[in-house]
Amino acid sequence: MPKYFVLDTNVLLHNADSINSFADNVVVLPMSVIEELDTFKSLNNELARNARQVIRSLDHLRESGHLSQGAKMDNGGTLMIYHEKDLADHGLDMHKADNRILGVAYTLAQQGKMVIFVSKDINARLKADSLGIEVQDFEKQKVNFDELFSGHCEIKVTGADIDRLYKERDLQIASCATSPNEFVLLIDEANDKHTALSRSKGDGHLVPLLPDYNEAYGLKPRNKEQRMALELLLDPEILLVTMVGQAGTGKTLLALAAALEATINLRRYDRILVSRPIIPMGKDIGFLPGDKDEKLAHWMQPIFDNLTFLLGPSGRRAGEAGEQTVKQKVEKLMHDNIIELEALTYIRGRSIPQQYVIVDEAQNLTPHEVKTIVSRAGEGTKVVLTGDPYQIDNPYLDSSSNGLSYTVERMRELALHGHITLLKSERSTLAGAAATYL
Repeated sequence: MPKYFVLDTNVLLHNADSINSFADNVVVLPMSVIEELDTFKSLNNELARNARQVIRSLDHLRESGHLSQGAKMDNGGTLMIYHEKDLADHGLDMHKADNRILGVAYTLAQQGKMVIFVSKDINARLKADSLGIEVQDFEKQKVNFDELFSGHCEIKVTGADIDRLYKERDLQIASCATSPNEFVLLIDEANDKHTALSRSKGDGHLVPLLPDYNEAYGLKPRNKEQRMALELLLDPEILLVTMVGQAGTGKTLLALAAALEATINLRRYDRILVSRPIIPMGKDIGFLPGDKDEKLAHWMQPIFDNLTFLLGPSGRRAGEAGEQTVKQKVEKLMHDNIIELEALTYIRGRSIPQQYVIVDEAQNLTPHEVKTIVSRAGEGTKVVLTGDPYQIDNPYLDSSSNGLSYTVERMRELALHGHITLLKSERSTLAGAAATYL
């Protein structure tokens, strides 16, 4: 007996290819879903692009049969657009589109069909469940965040093993590391103060961290996770770095320091490209005045804050530019095209060679958006994705379905990728307490 998967609009907006994810079954799109897609298609964002792609796919399916009766798909399944003129009464307000979509699922269930309602809207799933309909979230491009790859582990070894690692610069040992570039903290089983940080090569061999990466642009790590992060951020062989951590753990600061070090001092890259999603926290303040750079200045203020710290009086390189103020130093970096700030809106279609690309707040991106960004990387480009999956402002994403978490799990077995989860807040005592207790 085929299953009837009734898809909510948010599933299609999250993943335009979702209609092809239910092979050998029947995908049902209520007419209200088509109408909601029509309201999204004219916007200029990722949701609109997904809406337009779904509409084009549906138009192509018309060649396989009438959509009202069910058109055959290439995966062996059937897609049907369901008219809502004769829905069974489920007691909810039918003037609301969400309730009409639920009405389709309820009507099919009343007809004896094996119905599964698929939605990313928790409230919609709750209402469907109360109607006796089987529900599920859209699981494709979703990971188990509770078991997200941390990028590091600890094992007990003999003191001789630690000594051999430093002496021979290589240690072949059965370890907890299962992925290339995963960090391993070796702890002497006889003296837990005798330790060593190492990195897995992915073939059973561990190597010590390189002393050249002990600091970046005058910034020194304050804990072992930050030291691991610098190893990934400064290693030219690692082309994609993902960093996850709560507020204040130093994700953006470390990425900027490493970018400045690699671009200005080591001259590995032509420039630094910094971007972040334009998604406000809380109520949007509306349109901003000025040209593109003036508008971006408001969204990029966290980047300026970190640059101010690196170039300001507390930074080790404070006196290198004479009498210049911090603002002048930052403006000079931008005027000389060493640092470019760009909205993700404008990154589609670009080819970005020989640059150090930092995408901040990447937890607000979908897996498809992350793919779009990373696929822009040309020869010699390094991409760094940072974010906190606990702080998501995108209403269509959660800690398990966002692009940052998805990238961590999908890329973990590749030698060109490295990941680290930062654990300790180093911004201030207050910031650390807020991250822990609030």
